[in-house]
Amino acid sequence: MAPGLPTAMDRPHFIGIGGAGMSGIAKILAQRGARVAGSDAKDSATAEALRALGATVHIGHAAGHLADDASCVVVSSAIRPDNPELVRAAELGIPVVHRSDALAALMTGLRPIAVAGTHGKTTTTSMLAVALSELGLKPSYAIGGDLDAPGSNALHGEGEIFVAEADESDRSFHTYAPEVAIVLNVELDHHANYASMDEIYESFETFAGKIVPGGTLVIAADHEGARELTRRLAGSVRTVTYGEAADADVRILSVVPQGLTSEVTVVMDGTELTFTVSVPGRHYAHNAVAALAAGAALGVPAARLAPALAAYTGVKRRLQLKGEAAGVQVIDSYAHHPTEMTADLEAMRGAAGDARILVVFQPHLFSRTQELGKEMGQALALADASVVLDIYPAREDPIPGVTSDLIIEAARSAGADVTPLHDKAEVPEAIAGMAEPGDLVLTMGAGDVTDLGPRILDRLSK
Repeated sequence: MAPGLPTAMDRPHFIGIGGAGMSGIAKILAQRGARVAGSDAKDSATAEALRALGATVHIGHAAGHLADDASCVVVSSAIRPDNPELVRAAELGIPVVHRSDALAALMTGLRPIAVAGTHGKTTTTSMLAVALSELGLKPSYAIGGDLDAPGSNALHGEGEIFVAEADESDRSFHTYAPEVAIVLNVELDHHANYASMDEIYESFETFAGKIVPGGTLVIAADHEGARELTRRLAGSVRTVTYGEAADADVRILSVVPQGLTSEVTVVMDGTELTFTVSVPGRHYAHNAVAALAAGAALGVPAARLAPALAAYTGVKRRLQLKGEAAGVQVIDSYAHHPTEMTADLEAMRGAAGDARILVVFQPHLFSRTQELGKEMGQALALADASVVLDIYPAREDPIPGVTSDLIIEAARSAGADVTPLHDKAEVPEAIAGMAEPGDLVLTMGAGDVTDLGPRILDRLSK
């Protein structure tokens, strides 16, 4: 049976409660019986899902939203020090808890699997959550995206396993002490917090060092950054590698595309297993094998877990089909790093056959664009045509000279057909003028570009 409420979290107040990571923790606490409250900048389906669980959700940030008897205030690294609710918490002497510490407290007494890596965390965490649930193991989980409905990013389960996405962006994944950890890949990202690959490696080494004695690190064998991390760890933790490399412990023999699914064959402990991955793309097949290896490390029989992985059919914003109008399919992609963009575009190219692929791309963060704008532009050359929007700032202030032009120039240099647009309201009309029956349209990025899918479909239907 899963444990109850962590100490001092029976009356939590979340600043930014509607965010992917924050809302999941709030949901689990509400399901464990806490009196949950919080605020967010705007209303959302996620906020409404939390209200349905009994949470109080305020829209906007104001000191008066914080109850005097709140037991703690939960924040993420995105919350600024001058937030009025945070200032009020200091006045009242209410403890402030980082999101990662709250999540770590929820995992106490359970058997955690922490999923880390520069890319693929949400998908892999979701695959594990769905497959373990399919087997009746009733896991708890906290994911950075919704599975099938608003608020489905987390669940308080009755079983002993807790699957959690472990975020490296602000080093908060150092808080966790997993029984099994996954590292999918290691690349330089989050440039506001990491100045070099050495800093990235050091951070992932610290994360791996938090694995409990007797635990297991599942790590990619095909990714150079992951291999370098394995070399640096030098046997300090039990390691299981996976991938297509000849020396992988769980070796992928083949990934055979079958429309929007793949058939994957692996050799594991001398036994050959073939199973279906119900989403397209080689990188998703690799994520599924990482999930398989992690479940096996926790003692779940691979022969049972492999077929259960087919129950995973996607997560919102990860190549999610938003709809079809006038013979044009509109698909939403969360990809915002060049590696992710390339992987999703290659997956769609493999699934689309001769169909044209049109992309509406919104860069995410000035710092990321400054460092990786050229590579983003090169990735867009894989599409038949692209619309590039202004940078979505999220938590950052502008950087002089850093605009979407960095991406557009690189894309054009790579031979891409790119149209810059500064006003998102113009996108549906622009796509309607470009798209033809049979085309695929991808809205791509980690910002509010996701809101454009329904508007594009509405315009196409007229």
